[in-house]
Amino acid sequence: MPTFRNGDVEIAYLDEGEGDPIVLVHGFASNKEVNWVLPGWTATLRRDGRRVIALDNRGHGQSAKLYDPAAYHTDIMASDVAALMGHLSLPRADLMGYSLGARICAVLAARRPELTRALILGGAGINLIATAGLSDGIAESLEAPTLDDVTDPLGKRFRAFAEQTRSDLKALAACLRGSRQRMRVEDIRSIRAPTLIAVGSKDDITGSPHELAALMPNARALDIPNRDHMLAVGDKVFKEAALEFLQQRP
Repeated sequence: MPTFRNGDVEIAYLDEGEGDPIVLVHGFASNKEVNWVLPGWTATLRRDGRRVIALDNRGHGQSAKLYDPAAYHTDIMASDVAALMGHLSLPRADLMGYSLGARICAVLAARRPELTRALILGGAGINLIATAGLSDGIAESLEAPTLDDVTDPLGKRFRAFAEQTRSDLKALAACLRGSRQRMRVEDIRSIRAPTLIAVGSKDDITGSPHELAALMPNARALDIPNRDHMLAVGDKVFKEAALEFLQQRP
């Protein structure tokens, strides 16, 4: 697995296919394989004639595990994506993120608009600005001695998912605590890249994608029918809409 460094932090990534590049940024407690390879995204995008690039966020997958929450500020995690593009000599790319990955992509699009050709935000709604991401209670659930010790229903969902992905629970707890920055309304409004915002109709975490899209000059929202936050990732409706969006964007 190829890696690169952003400062002292080693980041693992994959780079497959040829064509217009798209950079994929996974969600919290996931990794590039679970979020993008296993649900068929990498294969789908390659078949559509695209060069598919995906990283393991710091603290996740095969990338470096860090235990200081300050190392996970969203601006820093967005800089990892920019550093990967620099490492690969990509002046511009489509960006696609899910959940925390969507927040990272939105931050990068606001901070470095020259890098962003188009933007797909999955599992992200108005809570990008209304809240600061997942609650500290999720971090406490990750630090509990066992899954059976977790009583919070949402915390239990994330702890079970983190165990399923064989994640470093302490690194994830630090990541959650360090990445809880709200995006400013003015930052969201500044994103002029064509944007698709896709959220499961049963998602109880993200808030309205339509309210978020209404703040952006070139965004539209997609409701993924009958899917919650965990199950919307690989949905056929989501894939078809993303391909159509990428084919139609300038």
